[in-house]
Amino acid sequence: MPTLSEDLVFRGLIHQVSDEALLAALDAGGLSVYIGFDPTAPSLHIGNLLQLCNLRRLQLAGHRPIVVAGGATGMIGDPGGKSEERQLLTTERVAENLAGIRPQLARFLDLSEAAGTSRALLLDNADWIAPVGFVDFLRDVGKYFTVNQMVAKDSVRSRFERPDQGISYTEFSYMLLQAFDFLHLFDTLGCTLQMGASDQWGNITMGIELIRRARGAQAFALTSPLVLKADGTKFGKSESGALFLDAAATSPFALYQYFVRAEDQMVGTYLRFFTFLSHEEILALDAETEAHPERRAAQRRLAAEVVDLVHGIEERERVERAAEALYHESIMELDAATLRMVLEDAPLSQVSRRALLAGEVDLVELLVSTGLVKSRSNARQTIAQGGAYVNNRRIEEGATTVEVQQLIADRYLLIRRGRRELHLVEAIDETMPA
Repeated sequence: MPTLSEDLVFRGLIHQVSDEALLAALDAGGLSVYIGFDPTAPSLHIGNLLQLCNLRRLQLAGHRPIVVAGGATGMIGDPGGKSEERQLLTTERVAENLAGIRPQLARFLDLSEAAGTSRALLLDNADWIAPVGFVDFLRDVGKYFTVNQMVAKDSVRSRFERPDQGISYTEFSYMLLQAFDFLHLFDTLGCTLQMGASDQWGNITMGIELIRRARGAQAFALTSPLVLKADGTKFGKSESGALFLDAAATSPFALYQYFVRAEDQMVGTYLRFFTFLSHEEILALDAETEAHPERRAAQRRLAAEVVDLVHGIEERERVERAAEALYHESIMELDAATLRMVLEDAPLSQVSRRALLAGEVDLVELLVSTGLVKSRSNARQTIAQGGAYVNNRRIEEGATTVEVQQLIADRYLLIRRGRRELHLVEAIDETMPA
């Protein structure tokens, strides 16, 4: 069985490390390690998931993970990775966001007493930053750093190179607050390792420097690569196509489908980042992708593992049933909530339930009104060629009306042209508001 450091290397999770001696310490166990998560949105995203998995790996190896929710730093805003000033959040908004991400943070780690010395902690840095006075902070933290040193950090230098944007004193001070977090956790909990994404390297090393200068002690930093898409862009809360861990923001089905559709060149990386499969299992899936990419075995396993991790086994099983039913007549067995989850991106229109009961909903006209075809003649041609479906059952040539017995969950019709063009139709009572 590989050691923790060997596992991290295999998975490509070590991007930067402050001291190679850390690797032996990781294998020995017993460290206290922290990662911070700022509540700048009401949900964490897939990039954060990598860091949560990292903490989980360390806890399983006998270390104590500390999750710091940034109730204080979230009100300031990290300039890293941003070309312009962040919009400041109100106290109320930060509190709402914290309420959203806390259960997500707690889901991945063992916070129970049964974990013993590896019991995870969930803390809020507002508890120790908010009581500190401004003058005290400048004297106790600010005195250890020069402006020259701070300006040299990538997150600040990149903003200096854009004089049209610049950087406020507020965001300029962010790295000092993060360094203070590390010092506080070192003093109170013996925390000697901070981890994070590679774009946090400058902030993390400031904490190492503060501990060295203020306490004469050694601390460590370890960063992982950013989670990137196939086009090289990163995942994030504000990036296009963000994948959130909150089911209300990104449905379990959408999360599943994203990874099922992962590009072959990315699936091996994602398997290493987001799953706890053994090296042998991952290498076997790599080989399967190389030999039979059309089977998408690695993608299906990846999608299942991620949804298991984020939403649980029951939700994953529901998603898999829904995915199988999407192009099968078993779609009739789905409940309304699952159907809407599966077809959340499909256009939706409505028809009269009374008209359905009376046999007045014409199939040809329905294909036209949903926009799946351009004309009645085009609709008849599509039906004749076997390319039109109601609830994944091919419309037979000569069929004229929709029967109410065909409703899914006594409410919906799925109209499909070919394989990809879908339209959801809801049957409503005419007295109901549209």
